[in-house]
Amino acid sequence: MLLKSIHEAAERYDAVVIGGGLGGMTAAKRLADAGRSVLLVEGYSMLGGYATYFRRKEHIFDVALHAFPYGMFKTLRKYWSRDLADRVRPLSRIRYDNPQFSLQTTFEAGDFTRIMAETFGVDAATSGAFFAACRNADFYNNSEETAGAFLDRHFPGRPDVVRLLLETVAYATGTTLEDPAIAYAIIFSNFVQRGTHTFIGGTDYLLAEMQRLLLSSGVDIVLKTTVDEIRLDLGKAAGVVAGGAFIESRVVVSNGNLLSTAFDMLPKNALPPEFSEEMRRVSLSQSVAQCYIGIKEGVKIPEIADILFSSGEPAYDAAAYRAFPPHSFSYSFYYPGHIRPEHRRTEIVASMGASYDEWGGLDRNRYAEKKRLLAETVIRDLDRHIPGVYDMADHIEVATPKTLERYTGHRRGASFGTKFPGFRASERLSKVIPGLFHCGSEGIIMSGWLGSANSGAIVGGKADAYLE
Repeated sequence: MLLKSIHEAAERYDAVVIGGGLGGMTAAKRLADAGRSVLLVEGYSMLGGYATYFRRKEHIFDVALHAFPYGMFKTLRKYWSRDLADRVRPLSRIRYDNPQFSLQTTFEAGDFTRIMAETFGVDAATSGAFFAACRNADFYNNSEETAGAFLDRHFPGRPDVVRLLLETVAYATGTTLEDPAIAYAIIFSNFVQRGTHTFIGGTDYLLAEMQRLLLSSGVDIVLKTTVDEIRLDLGKAAGVVAGGAFIESRVVVSNGNLLSTAFDMLPKNALPPEFSEEMRRVSLSQSVAQCYIGIKEGVKIPEIADILFSSGEPAYDAAAYRAFPPHSFSYSFYYPGHIRPEHRRTEIVASMGASYDEWGGLDRNRYAEKKRLLAETVIRDLDRHIPGVYDMADHIEVATPKTLERYTGHRRGASFGTKFPGFRASERLSKVIPGLFHCGSEGIIMSGWLGSANSGAIVGGKADAYLE
């Protein structure tokens, strides 16, 4: 049931899920399908978390619907519905344009192998060994090898090849050369197994259908409600306080930021000192800024790519990708009738790495001025690919790390939860506090659409087993 307020909720549920992102929704669905009574509490006015959308004039802008691995098909089919799974379709035009090379790929291992041979002179045996190493990566492996060392081991002295293989993951998750090789290899392997995919119908269709399926499974949903506290009894999860009401529950699943869960929702000193210190060593992932560009009705732009990675940086540079003003951009193109078959407008979403510290302390006037400068920078770069794009647009809007923090509750606008140590800490939380589980974007591996949904499915299964 879709509740009007928390005060319409039952006094007790088998499980309370905090946060309606893809992880929280999938955990709630799996628990409800197992016969559990579930309450899903979402702080915003709609479900989706970072995987959301908004409307301006006649435009629909997807915030996080850009691309994901083919594995999303299997996850949607197994935990949601065949209809949703069948809407997962490949994106075949992935373009790079930077001072080192300009090329297009289907983003499959076979096509990368061809490109590395034809453009970079890398033999098939070397490429094959690299892709095999990515496929065989195990996130339970305790190897301390970094992504930089991993890539240099396979392609020594080839910064151009490193850029080809790392830059897209850096745009998407903030992965750097210093991050664990395991995290990089798993993410990249997930994408190149069968290429990059998207969802036909747009985020608006997806979220409406997911909400319908949750309600039909018996999940109670309450929106615009914040969980203030996770209550414990003898060290175990006992329920939540939300909107001034206490809801009893043996299981609490948090789809909120891992650090917010640990330090904002739990009672003070609830975590053992050793685990609390482990949590404090977990770093948040980087944030992003975005520029949303709506094209005038009836104006057609050239279909140059599905996704374009455009950079003015002379070489791969993770720090430069977060600098302001940016010189590196990821563009997602939404052509008429492409993602949304009935939609006749064109939208372009530009994403770029950003630092929360660049935006967090600005006064209102300086903040507005900096957003204007960011939009100008994006349009200037995009004009290289689509001349005259500014005059084609009837709406331009900027989102910053502060925007992301406001609408998702992610600390400092962290777009993908935490860095790799967060994965271990997230897994351990239910062992430290029985009945309290965490799911969502953590550790980079469980990030993005596929990672978040799979995290929710895994945690939902563990929570169900705990209730047994």
